[in-house]
Amino acid sequence: MLKRIYDWCIDAADKPYALWILAAVSFAESSFFPVPPDIMLLPMSLAQPKRAWWFATVCTIASVAGGVLGYAIGALLYDSLGQWLIHLYGLADKVDAFRASYAEWGAVIILLKGLTPIPYKLVTITSGFAGYNIWLFVLCSIVARGGRFFVVAVVLNRYGDVIRKELEKRLGLWVTIGAIVLVLGFVVAFKLV
Repeated sequence: MLKRIYDWCIDAADKPYALWILAAVSFAESSFFPVPPDIMLLPMSLAQPKRAWWFATVCTIASVAGGVLGYAIGALLYDSLGQWLIHLYGLADKVDAFRASYAEWGAVIILLKGLTPIPYKLVTITSGFAGYNIWLFVLCSIVARGGRFFVVAVVLNRYGDVIRKELEKRLGLWVTIGAIVLVLGFVVAFKLV
């Protein structure tokens, strides 16, 4: 089953709609969607390592645009939609502490959290709720999200063929490791927030 899903993702990377799906997932992940864009970015970059730079650019632009939506949710709709999303992810008890730390460490928080796959939506919503400077927020988001996606692009552009062969040889192992890293990332992110 894993092999079929992997093959579907690799085959779908060549389709004209794949770039739109990548952009949509990147946009949604920054404001409300729990799944990181890596689910599309990695297979697309593995299928076409020479286009990894373009895929990272699309992810960055869409992620920052989604971050602005998350910021707007926090600034304009926090009492309704913003709180619901924060509660949905079980982070309600951490928002006040997170908001208080913005006064001193706002840019650092955005940069550090923007480099991790999870939970960037907490940063975007809280940035709006805290009234953080929108232009500084956008600048930090471009640097952080771009850095995150372009690291993937550099690695897959340079070593994509080698990584793809290794991945196809031990797909189950790498999927298991990826799932463990994702779960640990959620645990660490929730403990640090």
